[in-house]
Amino acid sequence: MKTRTKQKRNQQETANPNGSMPLSGHLKELRRRVLICVLVLLAGVIICLSFSPQLVTALTDMGKAYNYVFVYIAPQELLLVYMNVALLGGVILAFPVIAYHAYAFCSPGLSRKERMFTLGALLAGTLCFLIGVAFARWISLPFMLRFLIQFTFEVDVSASISIDQYVSFLLTVFVIFGLVFELPVISVLLTGLGLIRAEWLVKGRKVVIVLIFVIAAIITPPDVVSQIMVAIPMIGLYELSIVLCRVFGRKKDAEAEA
Repeated sequence: MKTRTKQKRNQQETANPNGSMPLSGHLKELRRRVLICVLVLLAGVIICLSFSPQLVTALTDMGKAYNYVFVYIAPQELLLVYMNVALLGGVILAFPVIAYHAYAFCSPGLSRKERMFTLGALLAGTLCFLIGVAFARWISLPFMLRFLIQFTFEVDVSASISIDQYVSFLLTVFVIFGLVFELPVISVLLTGLGLIRAEWLVKGRKVVIVLIFVIAAIITPPDVVSQIMVAIPMIGLYELSIVLCRVFGRKKDAEAEA
């Protein structure tokens, strides 16, 4: 009898008569979902940590193809490299679960159209991030590594690269290109919210191009090649964003008139 009374009390606390959930119920649900995401993230980090030597070897093979020689100059340096790689790998493995719980927490307050739009944005954002990482892996990084190692051929100096700095450089480039390729998705989202229009992007093109080169100089290593390899895709993605904003802006205007 006491158990049934307690269950009824819990049901009354988690749902109002109109079907909505009180603040305490939202906080409990948020705590539960955050706990699940943290546990999945820790599991992903542990899994990637067990494969860290193989992952680091795959990264160093990219440099060895251009005659890079790697060393570590501190006793704990290689261990920290394993931890950084495992942390990034854990985030990647846990991202689908984190995205699902974020969507599931917000979806009850969204309309059917908004849920479809949000789900499409998550899928498109994930795809664009992967395309950005692939672009960095197969196009930008080989060019950067080949260009940077050529300076050792002009003088009698051998390149012994710190493994920590090398892996940090690669991971930074992967993350930067992944985020840069999110620009079209962000533009479509802002257009859907009515915060930007394609006409505004066209008028500010010259200023944005200058800002892109400034941002590329800040977020990349201090060499011109890396800055150009980041700036050119950003400019191309900005032009793509203008096209997408025009398409979605016209669609939104047509729906508003209807």
